[in-house]
Amino acid sequence: MGQWDRLQAANLVRRFDSDYAAFYDGKYTQALKHQHKRALVLTARKLVRLVFMLLKTNQLYTPPERRD
Repeated sequence: MGQWDRLQAANLVRRFDSDYAAFYDGKYTQALKHQHKRALVLTARKLVRLVFMLLKTNQLYTPPERRD
């Protein structure tokens, strides 16, 4: 998966997942320059770590709205 693919996936996840939207918004306000790009790259990195752990532990993703 290329960098463009990861960034597109992160952009979609931040639009539809409240946890990732909050993470993105926090990083957006912290960045001094290139706010959207920096926040999106950090969100993509977080998404890659999540996907890796889900594959490693053989679990399905549960959205925050459905968690206990």
